[in-house]
Amino acid sequence: MTTPSRTPYRVALLGYGLAGAAFHAPLIATTPGLRLDAVVTANPERRAQLAADHPDARALDTPEQLFAAADEFDLVVIATPNRTHLPLARTALRAGLATVVDKPLAVTAAEAQALCGLAVSRGTLLTVFQNRRWDNDFRTVRRLVEEGSLGRVHRFESRFERFRPKPKAGWRELADPAEAGGTLYDLGSHLVDQALTLFGPALSVYAEIDTRRDGAVVDDDAFLALTHAGGVRSHLWTSALAPLGGPRLRVLGDRAGYLKDGMDPQEADLRAGRRPGDGKPWGVEDPAAHGVLGSDGQREPVPTDPGDYPAFYAGLAHALATGTPPPVDPQDAVAVLTVLEAARQSAATGQTVPLG
Repeated sequence: MTTPSRTPYRVALLGYGLAGAAFHAPLIATTPGLRLDAVVTANPERRAQLAADHPDARALDTPEQLFAAADEFDLVVIATPNRTHLPLARTALRAGLATVVDKPLAVTAAEAQALCGLAVSRGTLLTVFQNRRWDNDFRTVRRLVEEGSLGRVHRFESRFERFRPKPKAGWRELADPAEAGGTLYDLGSHLVDQALTLFGPALSVYAEIDTRRDGAVVDDDAFLALTHAGGVRSHLWTSALAPLGGPRLRVLGDRAGYLKDGMDPQEADLRAGRRPGDGKPWGVEDPAAHGVLGSDGQREPVPTDPGDYPAFYAGLAHALATGTPPPVDPQDAVAVLTVLEAARQSAATGQTVPLG
């Protein structure tokens, strides 16, 4: 796989909405070996925000401007609406630029597979920003599973639930399937990725997907049941209409269980303008939010591993420098989309859908 030879690697960011401004730009700017060189946004307010946040980064009006100057960059990060991921990533790869795509990689599994094939044929790095692999709770569960603290795991329960009873304006609320809006492709992408990362491929999917909010035209409430090849069953919930949320995670094994409430603090910190390296330890939560490990009558608090979103871009910088694999295999994104498509089929038919 070809890699640029210079460092710091020059990064062009496409999009400066929530994903670009709150997640990608600050993480890129604070990663040794990377430099946020340019951002594509034509929105005057976002350009003003960019100038205040990252005065050394130049603003470009269109993706065409960026690709016309492709030799001035080493890496492109695509943080634009879902329907644009495929054409922008395709153009970036054909230009020989290492490419990061925010999840989902594409609207369909077939499109995502085509991008993976293009990256391989061009010898160009392609990866997907699955930042919630570095959530504090997920990192803790992964450690407990690998240590054997739970014994043989048989059930994994995971939730991303919010209470937003009124739909907001924006592409995520549009009914056109090409937009890949709705909560299934948004938070559901994270839930499925975490389950597959922990417990391997799914053999079958059962799903219930609904549109419950007044005025909504996209799914806003979903439940997925995955049966993994190793025998674990994952039950996953995502909702925009959950006035009372369930536990964030519950993992059951034949030796012990792990129960965790609350959300990783990194998203809230990034939205509030905090940055890694500001002086305060990054990704560390209040001990009162720690989960518990054990069984009925014998529960002990388990310190939560710190969240580490910066690890994604640190791993990416390492991959560029060494030619080693990126932090997220894009084929994992194909697997996630395959599950999401099966979930839609299951919800439409009321039947469990086999995979493979």
